Amino acid sequence: MITSKTSFIALIGNPVSHSLSPIMQNAALQYLGLDLIYIAIPCENENLELILNSLKKINCKGLNITIPHKQKVFDLCKEISPIANKLKAINTLKLNHKKEWSGTNTDVEGFIYPLRTLNFTKGQAMVLGSGGAARSVIQGLIDLNFTMISVVSRNKSSLDELIKNFSNQIEIKGLLSNDFQAQNLIEDADLIVNTTPVGMKKTTYEINVMPYGETFWRSLKSKTIVYDLIYNPAPTPLLKFCAKKGCMTIDGLQMLVAQGMKSLSFWTNGLEVPFHIMNDALKKYL
Repeated sequence: MITSKTSFIALIGNPVSHSLSPIMQNAALQYLGLDLIYIAIPCENENLELILNSLKKINCKGLNITIPHKQKVFDLCKEISPIANKLKAINTLKLNHKKEWSGTNTDVEGFIYPLRTLNFTKGQAMVLGSGGAARSVIQGLIDLNFTMISVVSRNKSSLDELIKNFSNQIEIKGLLSNDFQAQNLIEDADLIVNTTPVGMKKTTYEINVMPYGETFWRSLKSKTIVYDLIYNPAPTPLLKFCAKKGCMTIDGLQMLVAQGMKSLSFWTNGLEVPFHIMNDALKKYL
């Protein structure tokens, strides 16, 4: 029951109306028996500082930060975790004892969650896209001991910047999406991860669209695991295609739940909720 003593956690971004986070987080908060609720608050760029400063003064216990504020929120945090600094992105905030925002990033652990029981030591991975999500994926691949990572993108400037950011940890092979060499990398890849929005549920006119077009995937082998960060629709056109090839496929739902679990633990100083509580809540909704 919501009372005058109930505190809240919020998702801040623009847009947020499509977010599934309130569904899974409220299921978890109810399971834990906490007097907390989770809500979504739309926030324009010019209002970010005002809203974050205002939330300090009321019964807000933490925040998730999503597009387009993951970088902008840096200037509003007093404390930033090493992983958030490394990724140049923050997705989770809580207030410290001085009522100042402390920021971290839970996307890497979320990405790794479905892969944690697999052995990828000395493996080869291909990442599609060079935006913010690709940074979390690459850090996760490094943590999983992949020795060769290639990134395929349409955007040369963001590709070059991404490769530069990780140059002190691992050598990344960067390719533009029309580079014929990509075929050899697809053929040899142990894992391919799609971080682009291609295939996301949008309009009926975009049904069966795949990243970089279907011919891009002609050398895919059945031994390759294909991981699409998109969770709606499930499966995506890409994962349907890869499943028909005999590949093991993973959609983005487990990552969404796992990063949410990590955020919840951060807000509650270590409390944990079983994965299935949040996952089942989303599956009922979807």
